[in-house]
Amino acid sequence: MALAQTEEIARRLTAAVPGLDVEIVKFDTTGDLDQTSKLLPHGGKGGAFVAQIRAAVLSGELQAAMHSLKDMPGNEDTPGLVIGATLSRDPPSDALVLRDGVTLEALRQSRGKGFKIGTNAVRRAAYARRLFPDVEVIHFRGAADTRVRKLDNGEKQRLPDGGAVGPADALIMARSGLDRVGLASRIAYEFTPAEMLPAAGQGIVAVECAAQDWQTRKILSSIDDPAAHACADAEREVLWVLNGHCNSPVAGFSTIAGDQMSLTASVLDLSGNTIIEASRTGSANRPRELGRAVGLELLGKGAAEIIERSRPR
Repeated sequence: MALAQTEEIARRLTAAVPGLDVEIVKFDTTGDLDQTSKLLPHGGKGGAFVAQIRAAVLSGELQAAMHSLKDMPGNEDTPGLVIGATLSRDPPSDALVLRDGVTLEALRQSRGKGFKIGTNAVRRAAYARRLFPDVEVIHFRGAADTRVRKLDNGEKQRLPDGGAVGPADALIMARSGLDRVGLASRIAYEFTPAEMLPAAGQGIVAVECAAQDWQTRKILSSIDDPAAHACADAEREVLWVLNGHCNSPVAGFSTIAGDQMSLTASVLDLSGNTIIEASRTGSANRPRELGRAVGLELLGKGAAEIIERSRPR
C-alpha cells in the first residue's frame, strides 16, 4: 500500500513539473519487518513506520518522504522537517470486513459475544468495544491485503512471546487502505463518523521534506491540496494540545464547507466505556486555531485523565 501511495506521488509530481526526475526508494521500517509485535515497543506508529524514514530525510539520503498522516505523531515536533504537501483526502472512514459465514446482523444481535474482531489500532479497539460490548478484540497486524488473507484462511496472529491469538471473525480497517489494494468489495459495513470517529489525518497522504530545502518545498507545493492540508493542520493541532501518546484512543475529523471548517474530536478509554467529545466550527483559514480550541475543550472535560490512564506503565 505504501508503494502504491508513493507511486501516486511520483505520478503527480512528474505531471505537475515536466522533466522532473523522480526516483522511488523503498524503506523497510521496523514496523514493516516486525509483523507480530504490538507497535508500542517500537515507539508506536511513529517509531515503527516514521522515525527511520525521517532520519533519512534529515541526513540528506532522501529529499522527501511519504507518510500516511495518521501514522505521524502529532504530539511532538521533528526539528528540521516540514510537511511540504498533502494529497487530496481519500475516504477517511473505518470499515468492517467479515470472514465467510459471519453476518453483520449476527454481530450486532449478539453484541459481539462469541466473536473476535482483529485490529492493531487502540482507537478502533475502543470503538469496537463500545459498539459491540461483548466482543473480544484481538491484536492483528500486517499489510491490508495480508490481514484479509489471514482472515479468510482462518490464520492465527503470531505474538512475540511465541503464542498466538485468533483466528479473527472480522477486521476493522481503513476504507482507503482496502480501496488501494483492490479489496473495497470486501467491505461489509462502513462506519459513520458518529459511530467510529476517524483517526486524525486518516485518509491523508503527507509528503515530508527538510524545512530548509526550499527547492523541494516549491516542487512539492505543486501537488498540495489546500483543503486536505488545512484539515491536517486542524486535526494534528488537537493531538498537540492533548499530548496524546501512541496508546491513547484519540480521534479527530474535520470537514470544510465554503469558508467554514467543522471539527470533531474525541478521547476514549481503552474499554470504550468512557468517551468525551468536542465539536466546533470556525474559519477554514485558521485551522490550527480551531484545533486548539477543540483540544482545550477536551482537556476541560477531563481528556488528560483518560489519556494518562492509558499511558504504558
